[in-house]
Amino acid sequence: MSTPAETLAIVLVTGLSGAGKNSVLRALEDLGFETVDNPPLDTLKTLTTQARRNLAIGVDARSRGFSANFVLEAAANLRKRKGLELSLIYTTASDAVLLRRYSESRRRHPLAQTGAIADGIALERDLTAPLARAADWLVDTSTLPLPKLRGMVELRYGTASPGLVISLVSFSYANGLPPEADLIFDARFLRNPHYDPSLRMLSGLDTEVGNFIEQDADFAEYFNKVLNLLEFLLPRFVQEGKKYATICVGCTGGQHRSVYMVEKLNTHLAQRGWRVGVAHREAAKFLGTKSGIAREGMSEPR
Repeated sequence: MSTPAETLAIVLVTGLSGAGKNSVLRALEDLGFETVDNPPLDTLKTLTTQARRNLAIGVDARSRGFSANFVLEAAANLRKRKGLELSLIYTTASDAVLLRRYSESRRRHPLAQTGAIADGIALERDLTAPLARAADWLVDTSTLPLPKLRGMVELRYGTASPGLVISLVSFSYANGLPPEADLIFDARFLRNPHYDPSLRMLSGLDTEVGNFIEQDADFAEYFNKVLNLLEFLLPRFVQEGKKYATICVGCTGGQHRSVYMVEKLNTHLAQRGWRVGVAHREAAKFLGTKSGIAREGMSEPR
C-alpha cells in the first residue's frame, strides 16, 4: 500500500489462532512496519497517537478486555483521524486445517486450555465473527503456502508500486466461493482437460492444457469479454478510491480452466500497467506437477 509521506499506515491484524496472523505481522515487520502483538485494547489510541512510522497491531481474542465491537469502534475512530490510513486484516482457515495445525504443533488453543481444541476454535470463530465481516482483507490460509501469503502481504502493503492492488484467484466451485471475492467469473462451460488422460494430472500452468482450452470455440470471445469488462471497471474502482480488487475465476476442480484463465488475465493486466498478484486456491491438488512445484512453496502460515 502506498501512502503520502505525511500519512501513516495503521494495520490491525486479527483472525483465528493458527490461521496466519503472526505470519502476516512478521511480513509487515519485514516491510518496515513497527509491530505490536496482542496489546491491551485500551492502549490502541495511545499506540497510534505515538506512532512515528507505519504500525501493525495484532489483535485477537486473547487480548485483555477483548471485544469485537470495541475493536470496530476503535477502528472507526482511527479512520476519522487525519494523517492515518487504517485497514483491518482477518486471517481464517477451515476447522479441519486448524485442527491439523494444532495437532502437528502440539500447542494448546488459547481458548481451549481445559477443553477440546475444536471447542476453542468454534468459540473464537464466534467471538471474532464481526471482525471477519468488517475486514478490508479476509484471507483464507487453508491452502495458502507461507511464501505466497508473504507475497500477498508485500503486494498490498509494499511501497514499490502505488495504486489499485488486484488479486487474481482461481478456485474450485466444489470447495465454495472465495469469501473475499469482488468479482467472480465461471469457466466451467469451457472444454475440460480433466477428461483427457494425458492432461488430467497437469494444470492450467502447463502449455499443453492452455492449448487445449484455447481450442474451445467460445474461449477467445469469453476471455475478451471478461478482459473488456475489467478494463471498464478497474478505472472506476480507482475513481471511487478502492484500494484492492479480488477477481476470482472458478471451474469444477480449480486445477485447469480457472488456473489458465487467471494466468492469462494476469499477463494482460500486468502488460497494461496494473499491479497484480496471483493465487491458485486449490494449488495443493497439483503441487506434484512440475508447474505446481515451481509456483508454490510447502510451508504453512502460523
